[in-house]
Amino acid sequence: MPLPVFLHGRAVRLEPLGEHHVEGLAAAAAEDRSGYGFTPVPSGVEATRRYVADALAAQAAGRTLAFATVRNADGLLLGSTRFCELDYWQGPVPWPPAPSGPEGDPLAAIPDAVEIGGTWLSARAQGTGANTETKFLMLRHAFETWGVRRVSLRADARNIRSRTAIERLGATFEGTRRAHARGLDGVVRGTSFYSVLDEEWPEVRAHLEQRVGACCTGRAAVRERQPAGPLRLAAC
Repeated sequence: MPLPVFLHGRAVRLEPLGEHHVEGLAAAAAEDRSGYGFTPVPSGVEATRRYVADALAAQAAGRTLAFATVRNADGLLLGSTRFCELDYWQGPVPWPPAPSGPEGDPLAAIPDAVEIGGTWLSARAQGTGANTETKFLMLRHAFETWGVRRVSLRADARNIRSRTAIERLGATFEGTRRAHARGLDGVVRGTSFYSVLDEEWPEVRAHLEQRVGACCTGRAAVRERQPAGPLRLAAC
């Protein structure tokens, strides 16, 4: 499985998730929880401790690679995200098709396809461009360091905010799997799937570089200083 790595951007950086992030993440999640109806976000220090422990256990098993999202300006923790559904296409073709583990040394293995998921941000970070730069850093690492063929993203079909954010990245909508799983509210929900392919990455990268650059030239900072209000979709 890929080893933990730091990903550095202009406004944010992604650090390998660790126990030392627990209190900062708990504080970030407590700012305003009204926007987490479709997203599993821990509430309180003990829940956050379990959240981090579960993420690290999944990482040790080779299923995920988890990060803490940190603001560069002051080191403030803003949230978390992760690579998941790491898929390896070397070796015999499995049947029926399903995500498979790596051939050979798992510590040296590089995935052929991966999903970005488990993303959440504090209320103050939403609409500041942090999500756009986070996704840009992860997509760039997946395509340019690992050389994957596909990056997938998904969202509860009812979560229009997340779906719009994914579409603004330049990802292609693949469809909605109906009655796919139970949502956090217990209601059986559909899941909307998106992807970016390696041949699409140059165009998507140019689009994201433009957006990240615009957000980092002052617009995001202005929005962040505004009084907190209802969570809305933002240009970044």
